Amino acid sequence: MLRGATLGAAAPLIPATAGPASARQPARSGGPGAGPVSFRWLGTAGWRIDVGTRTVLFDPYLTRFPTGLYDGAFDPHTPLRTRPDLVDAHVGRPELILVSHSHWDHLADVPHIAATTGARVVGTLTTYHLLVALGVDAGRISVVKGGEVLDFGGIVVEVVPSLHSRNKNCAYFAPGTLSAPPEKVPSTIADLPEGDTLAFQVTAWEGGPSAFLMGASDFSERAVRGLRPDLAMIAVPSGTATHRYVPRLMDALDGPGVVVPVHWDNFERPLTGSPVRDPAMDLDAFLAQVRRASPATRVVVPDYRTVYDAGLRPLTS
Repeated sequence: MLRGATLGAAAPLIPATAGPASARQPARSGGPGAGPVSFRWLGTAGWRIDVGTRTVLFDPYLTRFPTGLYDGAFDPHTPLRTRPDLVDAHVGRPELILVSHSHWDHLADVPHIAATTGARVVGTLTTYHLLVALGVDAGRISVVKGGEVLDFGGIVVEVVPSLHSRNKNCAYFAPGTLSAPPEKVPSTIADLPEGDTLAFQVTAWEGGPSAFLMGASDFSERAVRGLRPDLAMIAVPSGTATHRYVPRLMDALDGPGVVVPVHWDNFERPLTGSPVRDPAMDLDAFLAQVRRASPATRVVVPDYRTVYDAGLRPLTS
């Protein structure tokens, strides 16, 4: 089951060459698409990245409807829902939506955002088939596998093959991929299989700050080695199934300047106030592991209200 995977009047989902980390600073030189860079945590694994007047979203899940996950009554037949009022208040007018994988807490709000903003979605073949079934224009979806380096007018997106996190039984909810359209329009959370997992590294502009974005707490060590991001948004694991997860990742990323833990909040609580921790996640132990593995790395625990600059320092709260 996903862990560290308010329902109001919810509506059905409508088909529709740097030095050590301590010395590393995000570059500030100009280039195509240059402009002030800011980051907003959208809860779960989600981020909004603003580069000047341009917006990139990663795994935006704002509706945060209940599934019973946190009260011991998890229901895989929970209907998919989206709350346009909650979603629209946070996403702006994105031109890109990056999707790590197709579980509901990463994908459920993407059809609404794509349909109402015209944003291009970048994701796996499974994500493609699910979104088309949910009414998203196929021409607005870019299918990737990992290894692509895409230039969106100065915002560079490197697609990184990755892995989904696993529970104590080395398993996870709704595995599987789609190589063809689903037999029916997805209507429940179980209708959204994982569909392979990606990570992304986004570089704001030529020579600008880079952010490594994870949607699940596992990774391909060989795939991430050499990325050397300025910022690393790292998913917190719910157990120890992945061997030496933190030290291996910190070593492969060469000690990022800043690490930001994500996917540790209860994502069935509203995106207001302070985050409520997922009880399956030991955030304190994760932070201690990061500090031991990469002492020069600065750790920033995000909240929902703060806008951060390119160095993950608060601009507003």
